[in-house]
Amino acid sequence: MTAPTPRIPVTADEESVLADLTGMLARLLEDEYGLDDVEIGMRTTFNRDLELESIDLVTLAGLLQERYGDRVNFAEFLAGMEFDEIIELTVGRLVEYVVTSLKAGEAS
Repeated sequence: MTAPTPRIPVTADEESVLADLTGMLARLLEDEYGLDDVEIGMRTTFNRDLELESIDLVTLAGLLQERYGDRVNFAEFLAGMEFDEIIELTVGRLVEYVVTSLKAGEAS
């Protein structure tokens, strides 16, 4: 029986979460589209700038789950949005959601 891999401690600040997300997105874009030099920042949009499709968001949800566990529910976050909001979703808005979720998890 192998021991579970220890989770890297999660820091609930924008800089750390942005770095995590940038890594996840870079991995996703490289694996799916062969893109490895895309600039990702707080104002980057998932749809217009990164041209992610819905299946990519499902993959991203899995990566978020893997990194943050149940404290961050990307599907629930998207479910609370109108279609136009999802189309205009920025990396920064997701970073803010993750930070808020992680801090709420620390408080409970």
